[in-house]
Amino acid sequence: MSLALPHLLSFLFLVLLLPYFTRAQTSKNVSLGSSLTADNKDSYWAAPKGEFAFGFQKIGMEGYLLAIWFNKIPEKTIVWSANRDNLVPGGSKVELTKDGKFVLNDPTGNEIWKVDFGSRVAYAAMLDSGNFVLVNQDSSLWWESFNYLTDTILPTQTMNQSSKLVARYSERNYSKGKFQFTLQSDGNLVLETRAFPLDSSNAAYWSSETVSSGYQVVFNQSGSIYLIAKNGSMVNSITSNAGSTQDFYQRAILEYDGVLRHYVYPKSSTNSPKIRRWPMAWSSLSTFIPSNICKDIVEGTGGGACGFNSYCKLGDDQRPNCLCPDGYTFVDPDDVMKGCKPNFLQQSCDKALPETELFYFQPMLNTDWPLSDYEHFQHRTEDWCRKACLDDCFCAVAIFRNGDCWKKKFPVSNGRMDSSVGGKALIKIRKDNSTSKPSCADSKKKDHSTLILIGSALLSGSVFLNLLLFLAAFLLVFRSNNSKPLNPVMPGMNLQSFTYEELREATNGFKEELGSGAFATVYKGVLKSEDRYPVAVKKLNNMVRESDMEFTAEVRAIGRTNHRNLVQLLGFCNEGQHRLLVYEFMSNGSLASFLFGGSRPNWYQRMRIALGTARGLCYLHEECSTQTIHCDIKPQNILLDDSFTARISDFGLAKLLKTDQTRTTTGIRGTKGYVAPEWFRNIPVTIKVDVYSFGILFLELVCCRRSFEAEAHDEDQMILADWAYDCYKDRKLELLVENDEEALNEKKRMEKYVMIALWCIQEDPSLRPTMKKVVQMMEGAVEVSVPPDPSSFISSM
Repeated sequence: MSLALPHLLSFLFLVLLLPYFTRAQTSKNVSLGSSLTADNKDSYWAAPKGEFAFGFQKIGMEGYLLAIWFNKIPEKTIVWSANRDNLVPGGSKVELTKDGKFVLNDPTGNEIWKVDFGSRVAYAAMLDSGNFVLVNQDSSLWWESFNYLTDTILPTQTMNQSSKLVARYSERNYSKGKFQFTLQSDGNLVLETRAFPLDSSNAAYWSSETVSSGYQVVFNQSGSIYLIAKNGSMVNSITSNAGSTQDFYQRAILEYDGVLRHYVYPKSSTNSPKIRRWPMAWSSLSTFIPSNICKDIVEGTGGGACGFNSYCKLGDDQRPNCLCPDGYTFVDPDDVMKGCKPNFLQQSCDKALPETELFYFQPMLNTDWPLSDYEHFQHRTEDWCRKACLDDCFCAVAIFRNGDCWKKKFPVSNGRMDSSVGGKALIKIRKDNSTSKPSCADSKKKDHSTLILIGSALLSGSVFLNLLLFLAAFLLVFRSNNSKPLNPVMPGMNLQSFTYEELREATNGFKEELGSGAFATVYKGVLKSEDRYPVAVKKLNNMVRESDMEFTAEVRAIGRTNHRNLVQLLGFCNEGQHRLLVYEFMSNGSLASFLFGGSRPNWYQRMRIALGTARGLCYLHEECSTQTIHCDIKPQNILLDDSFTARISDFGLAKLLKTDQTRTTTGIRGTKGYVAPEWFRNIPVTIKVDVYSFGILFLELVCCRRSFEAEAHDEDQMILADWAYDCYKDRKLELLVENDEEALNEKKRMEKYVMIALWCIQEDPSLRPTMKKVVQMMEGAVEVSVPPDPSSFISSM
């Protein structure tokens, strides 16, 4: 597309004047011998109007960037940096030396970054355009930051052939990341993935299709970004006119998720508390580049937009969300784009043990992992497709769509969930390690199947009698040579029975206390085995004086539970007055310590913990053969494993405690702040008491604060549940997550989660959803309606 002649002449005139505009601005000169030191908050060089600054910016707790940023808006947005791959500690110094260097040194004097200009430079200056320059003695530019791109371009800045923007690694990690925006030497402008550690074998996921015609990318003063040919004619428009730079601050950035976005910020709102973040100039989906990165990235040898075994789903804010399918967790919860790993042992290829009965399929609509298939079948049924994948130990996922069946190998890549994909993905998951679906009877079924297999093999052999004689002889010899009996295993399950002395030795005399409550104290221990397996030993204090048989029956019921979001019971001790339970050890402690500790956990971790807790409660309420009411859901009873996955503890203990401790029929059971109202009234206690407690816990996770804070500045904010409803009713939900940028970025999702929590804490138990419905609402399978005032039930009584 070419411009009309008058516009073309005006455009060429503007292009010719760009260097003049850049260089003719008044500036506050930085003289030779000047320096800045990291740690000094007021140590920077500002542009004449004060809109841009050059100096040090602290990045979390990691160190400092030598950077250029917007200096007049609340969010000091960085647009350029010298040391993005090598943060420096406090005390580092940048100096414009008199002997011909512009150098960044760490506190020990090590050189981190430099520009060596000899004796030709007279001074440096931060210009109003956002360009930092070194000026020669003849007033010409010797060096300018505009020529050394990072991830951002500004008005009046250009990109030449072979130049590129390289996205940062993550939102808070400014080092080079996984995507780049490149004007290739052949004139084609592309968005592409980066192959680490080299920029070779890159996969383009958007192209201007301007081979042999693209010459330069221009970001003009009117806010338009476009590609021009060598003769100055426009060959491709990248963004439309967003408004004059006189009224707006503007920037275009290739963000860490691989999408190029153009932002504007009204200069008139620099002091407005209502505008905290940059609104986007592009308002419609079609103007994003690319429009849907979840679908557009298809790498032949890479993991796609979100990494191996994960899938990408476009959010309400048009940003890609990286998620794990059921049965999988993030490799690194702090970097979800690294992909996911299975939580279970994959299917054995041993023909003698095919394990087909040990797996099931979790269906996912409108989901696919292209390019991971190794077999394709046509004109088949879904049942045929399931069986084909189940019988194939190499098959991790099957895709069924319109009579076609694709088998996918591990790891799967380029995952995406979108309504345009269609069909159904069938995720193969091992039953005894899954995050949902299997019942408590699965472990029985597994043991029963194994016994049948072994028994059949023995009975079919002619050596069966000889084998029996051999085993009998072995047992006689073993008993005569071993005075100490083995720890018995409870029949039908893998619970081990320990002696009190064994657990006293494992805990080093109950030395290291992990926590204590009204009815038990928990100690860290190490089982006596080759791998020194760490455990948590719970010493029960206030026990019901029941028979050994009754205690064993209750422990057996707890031991039959098996779910990804429950703490697994490993064994027990029932010896005289000593009653102890042995659980797997959770390395990251309780949610209480994690949530209310020194630093705030990120939004995505908190919501992942909320969903995991909901799934665990759903299992206890509806999927286990013996329905279990926990009665004491609170942050202290949600533990976190190595990958910060939520694991519910202390379930099933109500029947093991004294009546005055449990009060499951006549009194209150639970913890203040989390107790459902029906405990105080003549109303039957049901699973809905756990739903109420979860609702309070959910609000704590959303807002990252305790349910009751006596020290709150405003009396209306002391009780979180009441304050949350007031904020929801007044459309002021941002007050609940003030200063939490991640949550503010997820405003619609945050509102949905608050609505779910408000349904959970309804005073009328019949209005509360089941935990199954809570999970469905959180996952987006069920719409969330407007919740009523939670206390309306009280006022009507």
